[in-house]
Amino acid sequence: MARTLRFLSATVILIPVLAWYLGTPPNGLQTKILLRTAWILTGSIALTFGVGQATGNHSQVDKLWSILPAFYAWDMTAQGGWNARMVLMSVLVTAWAVRLTYNFARRGGYSWRFWEGEEDYRWGVLRQRPGFRHPLVWTLFNLLFICTYQNLLIFLFTLPVLSPLGTGAQDGLTAADILLSLVFLCLLALEYIADQQQYDFQTEKHRRLLAGEAPGPYADGFVQTGLWAFVRHPNYAAEQGIWIVFYLFSVAATGEWLNWTVAGCVLLVILFRGSSDFSEEISAGKYPAYRDYMDRTGRFLPRRRKA
Repeated sequence: MARTLRFLSATVILIPVLAWYLGTPPNGLQTKILLRTAWILTGSIALTFGVGQATGNHSQVDKLWSILPAFYAWDMTAQGGWNARMVLMSVLVTAWAVRLTYNFARRGGYSWRFWEGEEDYRWGVLRQRPGFRHPLVWTLFNLLFICTYQNLLIFLFTLPVLSPLGTGAQDGLTAADILLSLVFLCLLALEYIADQQQYDFQTEKHRRLLAGEAPGPYADGFVQTGLWAFVRHPNYAAEQGIWIVFYLFSVAATGEWLNWTVAGCVLLVILFRGSSDFSEEISAGKYPAYRDYMDRTGRFLPRRRKA
């Protein structure tokens, strides 16, 4: 885990710096909007860190993860003069935000006391590990990774919405925009199906446990059917695809396959690799059958079955 954190720390500095110099640099209007919106980013880092430290619930960023991208997108769109492509991208981000917020809420992520709600189970596991037990170490981890890194990542993967400004293709939509929108919505539907299958499995598993019924097909403890029979993390795979497609809107706008808004989707893919490593380490220790599931099933992409 420590090696993963060092790698993430290096990439969150290196990749945005490299991305800034890829292709055509941001123009004056884009830079102006970036600097204005950065104040929201700074405020969200301070808020999530302060509330997390005060309450002991360190999942404050999770509560904003599905909300901030839509807020950033619409704020940038308004500052950019309601460009048609920016409006379309903001609508798509809002659809993503509604779905993810609903899924997070039904799992107990929110409370009328906003500082409460379910904490990510992985933080409890990590706090018990050597190197993270000291209060100062955990405080620094909360500040630098949970609050700063994750808030910065949210900001970065939303930045492609700025790409149409000053490109000479500001008005109207193209066939590429329509195609990318359809792919985005298909991935959103896949993510919904995957999360619903996970939710249904866990709900029935816990119902049977509480009722004292035989576990039956839920005996292994984790979902392996539906989309989960093909890949171990279909929801993560769809999520990564969504933000890669979102970046491709900037490619359509600029004509540059690599441009300064690429950092967000790249860092998100890297984060999901590390996040899934940690989640699977916990699952393999909890469920005896999980390692066999890992051997026969791909992580994000289907794996050819052994003869």
